[in-house]
Amino acid sequence: MNETDRQIELFREDYTLTERVSAKARNIRIEVRPDRSVSLIYPRWVARAEAVAFFRTREAWVRSKLLELALQSSAHPAPARLRWDGSDRLLLRGRELPLRLEAARLRRAAVRFETDRVVVLAAPADGQTAKLDVALRQALIHKARLDARTHLDAAAAPLGVVYRELRINDPQTQWGSCNPGAVICLSWRLVMAPVEVFRYVAVHELCHLMHMDHSSRFWALVERQMPDFEQHKRWLRDRGHQLHGWLMRD
Repeated sequence: MNETDRQIELFREDYTLTERVSAKARNIRIEVRPDRSVSLIYPRWVARAEAVAFFRTREAWVRSKLLELALQSSAHPAPARLRWDGSDRLLLRGRELPLRLEAARLRRAAVRFETDRVVVLAAPADGQTAKLDVALRQALIHKARLDARTHLDAAAAPLGVVYRELRINDPQTQWGSCNPGAVICLSWRLVMAPVEVFRYVAVHELCHLMHMDHSSRFWALVERQMPDFEQHKRWLRDRGHQLHGWLMRD
């Protein structure tokens, strides 16, 4: 998103409010996230006073949404850090699979994805949890790149578009982005979501190659490519925050 003109961060008693002026925004909008951060985003042509006044009229909704997200988080808590004691599970393509550590004579830890489990093979000397976490994260990033290519290549042809480059990263607030140079960025954490959720994000970003906005024309195009996109969009809204609880950054 091209929202670099101005960014002001204000700390409230129970949440953090960030104001952003967006070159791409067509109207004022408010985004509420499970980490209790709230964004007020508005177009360049809207005066700050007008945007703040709009926010004040919606502050009760913001607090209600924060409470809703807190209840969701308590019902579906993010996992604790991996213990590597044989009791861990890993979320992959929407399924929680057992995560096993097996001794092997290898210079570097290797990860094997099986149908019903994930196995990390490592020499006993490489048993430090930090190294194992890194090896697992790198394997998931690689798998996310392969899945992303599959989704993008399958959806690009029917749309008649060509993306120039794929980048896999770990953003905090976006699952994907597409710039005017046809570079698509996707979060590696989508490999943990259900397959159709990952496909929805890929289709969403490809559609931006035709409409670099979130206009009605854009959403109509997304719906033509994926008629059930709303349920996958809803999954990310309600459950996506859980993906950031796995293999968290230090």
